[in-house]
Amino acid sequence: MTEPAAFHDIAENLSFLDDWEDRLNYVIELGQALPTMDDADKTAENKVKGCVSNVWLVSSVDRSTGQPVMDFRGQSDAIITKGLVAILLALYSGRPAAEVAATDAVAWFGKVGLSEHLGMQRSNGLVAMVNRIRAEGKALS
Repeated sequence: MTEPAAFHDIAENLSFLDDWEDRLNYVIELGQALPTMDDADKTAENKVKGCVSNVWLVSSVDRSTGQPVMDFRGQSDAIITKGLVAILLALYSGRPAAEVAATDAVAWFGKVGLSEHLGMQRSNGLVAMVNRIRAEGKALS
C-alpha cells in the first residue's frame, strides 16, 4: 500500500529534521493548520474514548466510485495531540475503506520516527484514535 501524498509530504519534511524539538514543533504547526471544527461536531459520539486530551473525529463517506472512500476531520484541545490528529487525517483521508481498515498508523508513526518520543499517555491516545478510524473503515469494507 502506498502512502497518500499528504502523508508522504509530512514524512519527507520530518526526515529533514534531526532534532526531536524541531520535529515536535513541526507536529504542533501541523495541528495549528487544521481547520477549526464546529462546536456542533464536538459531541460525545464523535469524541475518541481512551484519549487523555479531548479528541473528536468525524468521518464522511463518498460512495460515488463504487467503493466507499473515507474522509476525516478532527480536532483536539491539546496542541501536540492536535498535530497527531493532523498526521492521522493526512494518512487516512481520501482512501478506500478497506485501505483505512488495513493501515496501521502506529507502524507508520514508527517509520517516520515519531512514536519513539511519544509518552505513554500520548501513545495510548494515538492507539485509541487509530483503532477508532480503522474500526470505521472495517465497518464499511
